[in-house]
Amino acid sequence: QYLGGHIVLLSFVYSTCSDVAGCPLATAVFYRIKRRLESESGLARHLRLVTLSFDPAQDTPEVMRLYGAGLKGEGVDWHFLTTAGATQLRPILSAYRQPVQTEYDAEGQPTGTFSHLLRVYLIDPERRIRNIYSVAYLHPDLLLSDAKTLLLESGPETVATSSAGGD
Repeated sequence: QYLGGHIVLLSFVYSTCSDVAGCPLATAVFYRIKRRLESESGLARHLRLVTLSFDPAQDTPEVMRLYGAGLKGEGVDWHFLTTAGATQLRPILSAYRQPVQTEYDAEGQPTGTFSHLLRVYLIDPERRIRNIYSVAYLHPDLLLSDAKTLLLESGPETVATSSAGGD
């Protein structure tokens, strides 16, 4: 329900990730995009940010609400989501070909950390993946430029509406 009808930037994270080139980077890039969208309300009307946890055991709805509490902005559509559990998460990760593996200590116990590839997905209003960004290409200017290109594909009337009001 969070896809479709909007251009979407989707990132998979877990709230306790400490790899600076991982989840915190994706969140920081989305935060910078959010700041830009606050002054580009026309684009903000067409772009949705979705941060989805791949650790539903720890990242409950309340944890994700708290994770996003200080990040959300006025007039920016940014959602911090989780699933009910691994059963609901598995098909989502599979559909996006998002590999995630639980890491284990020497005794075979889960460490609470995950091995994963940082990816952010650009999804068009028809729910098609239009680009996948890795760490090397995860820059707010690039993501916003690509989102604006998708907006141009919607037609000149959408672009005119998006840039009205001095955005």
